[in-house]
Amino acid sequence: MVSTLSSKLGLADITDKLPGSRVLLRVDFNVPIKDGSVRDCTRIKATIPTIQFLLDHGVHSIVLMSHLGRPNGERVEKYSLRPVAAELSKALNNRKVDFLDDCVGPVVEKFCQEAPLGTIGLLENLRFHAAEEGVKDKVNVDGKVIEDFRKSLSKLGDIYVNDAFGTAHRAHSSMVGVDAPLKVAGLLMKKELDYFAKVLETPRRPFLSILGGAKISDKIQLIESLLEKVDVIFIGGGMAYTFKKVLHGMPIGKSLYDAPGAAIVPDIMAKAKERGVKVYFPVDYKAAADFSNDAPFKMVTEDEGIPDGWEGLDCGPKTSELLKSVVDGCQTIVWNGPLGVFEFSNFAEGSVAALDIVGEATKRGAITVIGGGDTASLAEQTGRSHLFSHISTGGGASLELLEGKILPGVAALSTK
Repeated sequence: MVSTLSSKLGLADITDKLPGSRVLLRVDFNVPIKDGSVRDCTRIKATIPTIQFLLDHGVHSIVLMSHLGRPNGERVEKYSLRPVAAELSKALNNRKVDFLDDCVGPVVEKFCQEAPLGTIGLLENLRFHAAEEGVKDKVNVDGKVIEDFRKSLSKLGDIYVNDAFGTAHRAHSSMVGVDAPLKVAGLLMKKELDYFAKVLETPRRPFLSILGGAKISDKIQLIESLLEKVDVIFIGGGMAYTFKKVLHGMPIGKSLYDAPGAAIVPDIMAKAKERGVKVYFPVDYKAAADFSNDAPFKMVTEDEGIPDGWEGLDCGPKTSELLKSVVDGCQTIVWNGPLGVFEFSNFAEGSVAALDIVGEATKRGAITVIGGGDTASLAEQTGRSHLFSHISTGGGASLELLEGKILPGVAALSTK
């Protein structure tokens, strides 16, 4: 990594610069809205600590900006952030939040530059302008249009704060194009960067990665990147069936088989051996007669394999025991992807057991990180989010970090 995650400036590094400053705050308010009302305020509430920190440190004003949905560079009323302004006000104990009908242009610039002390404003959806994403109808937007859009955004504050980790892998104008003397991570973003720095830059060893998900070919960059970093990998989920068939000739019935992935299994295992990385797989499976929660199911061992016409939808209790013995010896654990079809309650047991096993590791002092996406959803649904050191708020962004990529939105931040 060109500049390390831990080297990026956070709010705590610039407290002397905050008093009297006009702050432009990029947040992730991409929330579900139905019939003009916000259905889930989690992301709105998650930004309150950053807003409060700024107010406590005497900033003059705060103007927030976000995207919402995919309006494709046009004003689409159902993607307006107006309902979010009302919810943000509620989350701030009914403090006034000014909503602006656009996110750039002379009117918005004048408002931001002349806003009275204590103003909190929310701009309209950034993606109503094609210059935010730089593409409209799969055609690149004219460079001059993008430049003008970014110039206008740059006039809206003298300190830029980015708290939108979930969009950090996108080189969008609001993420990389604001020209401010100070560009720093908000509290949410900083927490993400600090935990991924602990995992990717200074991991306590042994370092374990638990990988689930369906296709090896979709996760090949992730696997190859992790093989450079970890000491142990546990591969479960749909991917495991392809590995077991290729490596041990295990019958897998009609379980997911990834032919392109199968071709690279020997190479993956050779790299693991060369780097001294131990690789573990499930040792028993819950097989179902059909892809349905109501389907008849039975436990099968590795030796028995999965019968013709049946498919593996979860791992079994022996696998949970194996996973516990692997986890017990590790000090850093990163988990990406569930170990079964957790959407079906009958086939969620393996993933839920794994949540508890990794949660126990947190209690004894291990660093445990869930890389967003489905695993994070499962932890949330089962009331287990508190069991982990950190659950990432950015599925795509965390995946790209683990794949060894540089995130444009992080690279754009000022360095200590």
